[in-house]
Amino acid sequence: MPPAAATNLGYTPPDGGWGWAVVFGAFISIGYASAFPKSLAVYFKEIQEYFSVSYSEIAWVPSVMLACMYGGGPVSSILVNRYGSRPVVLLGGLMVGAAMVLASYGTSIIQLYVYVGLIGGFGLAFNLQPALTIIGTYFQVRRPLANGLAMTGSPVILLILAPLNQFLFDSFGWRGSFLILGSIGLNCCVAGALMRPVGKSIQPKPKTEPPECDAAVAEKAEAVDTTEQSASLQTEKGKSQSRSQSCVHRFIDLSLFTHRGFLIYLIGNVVMYFGIFAPVVFLTPYAKHQGIDEYSAALLLSIYSLADIFVRPATGFIGNSKWIRPRIQYFFSFAILYSGVCHLLCPLASGYVGLVVYAVFSGLAFGMVSALLFEVLMDLVGAHRFSSAVGLVTIMECGPVLLGPPISGALVDISGEYNYMYYACGLFMLVPGIFLFIMHYYNYKKLDEEQRQSVAVEMKTSEETVKLQIGPDDKTAHEADR
Repeated sequence: MPPAAATNLGYTPPDGGWGWAVVFGAFISIGYASAFPKSLAVYFKEIQEYFSVSYSEIAWVPSVMLACMYGGGPVSSILVNRYGSRPVVLLGGLMVGAAMVLASYGTSIIQLYVYVGLIGGFGLAFNLQPALTIIGTYFQVRRPLANGLAMTGSPVILLILAPLNQFLFDSFGWRGSFLILGSIGLNCCVAGALMRPVGKSIQPKPKTEPPECDAAVAEKAEAVDTTEQSASLQTEKGKSQSRSQSCVHRFIDLSLFTHRGFLIYLIGNVVMYFGIFAPVVFLTPYAKHQGIDEYSAALLLSIYSLADIFVRPATGFIGNSKWIRPRIQYFFSFAILYSGVCHLLCPLASGYVGLVVYAVFSGLAFGMVSALLFEVLMDLVGAHRFSSAVGLVTIMECGPVLLGPPISGALVDISGEYNYMYYACGLFMLVPGIFLFIMHYYNYKKLDEEQRQSVAVEMKTSEETVKLQIGPDDKTAHEADR
């Protein structure tokens, strides 16, 4: 297992204390952001009939929301770097609450696109990214545990929201439910209030080398003449390089597009995201289409979430084992393949029992993919380039996230059945799974070759260095003998 990535925070994270309150806030914030778009599927059939729209048109609501949540990640990162996590999460909670309140008064499907999709999606982005960021400021040694607890919020909150939405719809209709969901979304503001900035002065890193300050001053004074001679050249280079490096390398590292492993991951993920969300988004409408009652149909999402809850920590434990860790990319490819097979077999499930079995196995597959999604990216690019890699990946995934459910909904409109939609989503998962298996085999082989070449070059360089060192020593000894 590789060592933990080194951090250069300039202080010692508390690894506990108020950090556990921050983890609880991140649990709520991340969970709501991840689960909320999926839980809205309970209302799709009724909203579709109310506005007399097609399956593909109603599917644009969660698609726009998810696309804005992914696309708003870089914007959220910039705001977090400027203002910190707490105000950004507070703003996100207000946006989500206001979006659902406005949507409860909507009179057309276009207004739902704007309110729920656009405003709500950016609100969820402002909940997700800051919560992931602030955990890294509070935890270092226990960071995997803290991240694992926070990420569990997604299936837990989906488990709660799915039956709750059905109860709200039966009691208040979809408009009243949206109004109540807006007030529930304001709880993200409470989660944001818990995310106070870490007290960096509590445990500062000791200054172990104070004498170097005087040496640095003397060295600076000694180099004044050299600095004056190259002042004009440094001024020209400094202005251009500092700005370009601070803007490009700090926020986004475009050199990743020349990284072989990153490109393999990106291509596979872009194709995969065309089929990853539609099966769960349409699971409840599919059950209702088969004549299953509303509560039983909504319960499928809860069953799906329960499987997701249990498999995520288990996947992390297996992935960290000495047998899987060195080739964890194969494990990720297997998870995607397994998910695709589940979707392909879904139309064969008959009755409610068959859908329950599908929900269990599909939830396990989604949990495995989600647990490995960012771990394998860090394994490929390293911790120091991980933030840039995440930003680039989320931007590229906006397209398939936006278009995936509407394309699937169009298949339902054309055929009048959900079977073809599940077949298509299964293929969208199966193809990238096979692609990643083949390409990671090639990548691992190339990495082994490059490592052997690097070792050979190092050995050759060390031999030449030894010869150079032996030469002058022999010459000196020979002169001494004379």
